[in-house]
Amino acid sequence: MSRTKIGVLISGRGSNLQALIAACANPDFPAEIALVVSNKPDAGGLEYAAEAGIETTVIEHDGYHDRESFDREIDVTLKAAEIELVCLAGFMRLLSGWFVETWRDRVLNIHPSLLPAFKGIDAHDQAIAAGVRISGCTVHIVRPEMDTGPVLVQAAVPVMPDDNKTSLAARILEAEHRCYPHAVRLLAEGRIEIVGERAVLNTDTTAPSALIHPATDG
Repeated sequence: MSRTKIGVLISGRGSNLQALIAACANPDFPAEIALVVSNKPDAGGLEYAAEAGIETTVIEHDGYHDRESFDREIDVTLKAAEIELVCLAGFMRLLSGWFVETWRDRVLNIHPSLLPAFKGIDAHDQAIAAGVRISGCTVHIVRPEMDTGPVLVQAAVPVMPDDNKTSLAARILEAEHRCYPHAVRLLAEGRIEIVGERAVLNTDTTAPSALIHPATDG
């Protein structure tokens, strides 16, 4: 079986990277992580990748005079590794419009809210402040605008009356670890088609009919 080659971009501990590594360790999983790129040399995810035998590289953004120059270096690195799909896993950089269009429909991100609600870096605080009873996470195709793009997978997570940022984030993170591998599987198996700004399930397969609440990555 030919497996889709993934490049994962990180900036920190790599929690969702670990979930993807675990999924890719299953021989039936249709994708493999061929490269992990970090913009920070001390990112904890680099160690996890190395332990899994995955090639890693560091490209520090401080060495580039603008966002696009940095992104072009990442582009060269990904293409040299024959990457087919890019996964952002705690990558704390906004990608340039040039990069997003170059890799159009092939860059994924996971966000800790039910987009389009609560965009940005403080999604958990926003959810608590708004008094919502349900939050969650979203895996989506990346577009130049922050936290926009076709939704691939979402999972709802309850917001408890006594939740704070930390407790809600921990509960949502568990859902993220299910959703991200599930979304990668759907794309790698060709079970999703991006039509305009919507992700449409391929009805020619026996895939599940919903992209909500994946119980497993199968």
